[in-house]
Amino acid sequence: MSKDMKYLVLENYIGGKFVPCSKLMDSFDPSTGEIYCKVPDSGPEEVDAAVRAANEAFPDWSAKSPEERAKVLNKLADLIEARLEEFAQAESKDQGKTITFARNVDIPRSAYNFRFFASSVLHHTTDCSQMDHMGCLNYTVRCPVGVAGLISPWNLPLYLLTWKIAPAVATGNTVVAKPSEMTSVTAWMMCQLLEEAGFPPGVVNIVFGTGPRAGDALVSHPDVPLISFTGSTATARLITERSAPHCKKLSLELGGKNPAIIFADADMDQSISTTVRSSFSNQGEICLCTSRIFVERSVYPEFLTRFVEAVRRWKTGVPSDPSNDNGALISKEHLQKVKGYVALALAEGAQVHCGEGVDSLTLPQHNADGYFMLPTVISGVKDSSALMQEEIFGPVTCVTPFDEEEEVISRANGVRYGLSATVWSRDVGRVHRVARKLQAGLVWTNCWLVRDLNLPFGGMKNSGIGREGGKDSYHFFTEVKVIAIKH
Repeated sequence: MSKDMKYLVLENYIGGKFVPCSKLMDSFDPSTGEIYCKVPDSGPEEVDAAVRAANEAFPDWSAKSPEERAKVLNKLADLIEARLEEFAQAESKDQGKTITFARNVDIPRSAYNFRFFASSVLHHTTDCSQMDHMGCLNYTVRCPVGVAGLISPWNLPLYLLTWKIAPAVATGNTVVAKPSEMTSVTAWMMCQLLEEAGFPPGVVNIVFGTGPRAGDALVSHPDVPLISFTGSTATARLITERSAPHCKKLSLELGGKNPAIIFADADMDQSISTTVRSSFSNQGEICLCTSRIFVERSVYPEFLTRFVEAVRRWKTGVPSDPSNDNGALISKEHLQKVKGYVALALAEGAQVHCGEGVDSLTLPQHNADGYFMLPTVISGVKDSSALMQEEIFGPVTCVTPFDEEEEVISRANGVRYGLSATVWSRDVGRVHRVARKLQAGLVWTNCWLVRDLNLPFGGMKNSGIGREGGKDSYHFFTEVKVIAIKH
């Protein structure tokens, strides 16, 4: 971007007003590598102002009926949908993802999150227990907790931010949210719609900034009783430590090292096309993406050959081109990190079949400095390698053969993560049996990313604490109280 062009300058949204920040930081367009936006570098002062505004708004907002709050959420969904293309273009430019993905996935789901929780909050029931022999009736009520601290990641910016805001405010809480400093634009755009949707000042506050400054101030604030975080396991450890003195409620949705298990009787065509999508959608920057593919040895050669051919047809290029499947990775640093895993694979004697270092990518001159990487398939990697143990979070997947069912279950479980898995087989008994034994919060059989938002979302082991979804989010964002009536 030329020096005479003005940058987009974002402001925090606190107490129903946009508030300039004295410190700003650069935000880059991943498809060009150029600065195009200035984002607030907020700290404790801005966070404290947002928490005060949220606390002031809490009594009136929590006193509203679920129906009144649902009406506001639905109105915000209407406003986002009316501006879907504007939001999609902004999300694509800010994150590097393709316009097609933003248009078909990110923004529609962001609006639907508000609609889903607007409806869901109206249909929960509470418990009642009669103790006739003591002339007593016990029943439960659910109360909003207070100010919810919400921290969302850069891979699905508005999608995952609204997945937290919607249940929090639907249940009567007020919020202070911190999106990723690398992808803040659509959150700022949403703030422009809050007053029109009917949100009173202070119900939703957005503070932009980094984790070490704004994030740390939020998770350690004594007046924020609960934290919902989606991001890395390393950051979650820091959040746990910083929030521990205040005994906060925590919901932590973390990383994954997700296996796909392809048995010999699987539908080969379907398993290949879906596993390409599960490995490389959104540049592989989804916590649910497949990064370890175990294939039964008798069909391994055929699967690998056909899989590599299919991956080569997965187009990477300028995000604004609707024909492209992948855009750019989020940052220069992340691109270097992901490429580093490919270099490690080569150093360990593995074979790179396509992608990084094998195939060439032609880009327009304007995008020559963008953070692009071709989808990469690697074989010959040991289970102990970092490529099979660590979350790469990019367009890299490893394929390896297996012989026995119990063997592949053990190998699939042999990582510290446990978010999701996919199993491919026509044997109904086998898919039930294997799914039960896999240490994963979500197991898809003969499909991927089929989601019912009513059901729990989350992982085992280092993939997180708690679950999100209709009932689970309702429980997290409320406190249960038992009331006993003697009659």
